Amino acid sequence: MFGNRKQAQRDLVSRYESKYIIPRSLIAEIRDFIAPFCVADPYTHGFPPEYTITTLQLDTPDYALHYAKEWGALARFKLRVRTYGAIGSAPVFAEVKAKLDSTIVKSRVAVPFGIWNKDLLFGVKVPSCFKNERQEIDFLQFKRLVWELGAQPVALVRYIRESYVGSVDSYARVTFDRKLQYQMTDSWTDFGSRGKWRGMDSTEAQGFGLPYSGVVMEVKTLSHMPVWVLDLVERFQLRKSGNCKYSTALWREGVFRGYPETNEAAADALAQI
Repeated sequence: MFGNRKQAQRDLVSRYESKYIIPRSLIAEIRDFIAPFCVADPYTHGFPPEYTITTLQLDTPDYALHYAKEWGALARFKLRVRTYGAIGSAPVFAEVKAKLDSTIVKSRVAVPFGIWNKDLLFGVKVPSCFKNERQEIDFLQFKRLVWELGAQPVALVRYIRESYVGSVDSYARVTFDRKLQYQMTDSWTDFGSRGKWRGMDSTEAQGFGLPYSGVVMEVKTLSHMPVWVLDLVERFQLRKSGNCKYSTALWREGVFRGYPETNEAAADALAQI
């Protein structure tokens, strides 16, 4: 699972993403609209076609990656470790997801779940699990950033994703994320087995002032926007809305234990990496 040619297509280097917060009542209509242009993601199960995503978010002790997002830095990135389905049933993917103005540039590499741990990042040996030089380079890049930043586990984010892939374009994806949850963590390996999950897709947690609990819809394309995507946006009067699940988790946690203090110097230093 998540390791063949289709997965390589999935991990494109550069793309555009648009996010929208929509009411649940729209999903069925949007499914019907995109049906001529999309098919179910081959990694999903059932109907609607879904899978669970669990993401370990890494950050500096003073939350520099989070604040780069909050302050709207034109060039910023996230460090995260993502896995799919039941914990332990799939590899983990070490990801660097950068945003350069309006373009998303992402690299990620699969690591067998059984060997993933802190020592893998902070030890000097490179694991032998990589199939080619590109994968090894991507892992070393992730490792370098963790070292230079002193990055550490901060939060886990979990949600259910309904996912479709384009059938008439070289690359297009439409996804709906629901049942968003988070928990704070300092563990590299437990992926939520010990902590308490808190919801973050209520109207209060989302903080958009909407009269409904929204679903996060994402549309991902290459440099050109297919006509059907433009028609989709116009037909349903969609409006872009920034939505960072990690930052939402921190804001939500601030209700319980206080919001992390701002450190402008840390964010400035981050820009030099």
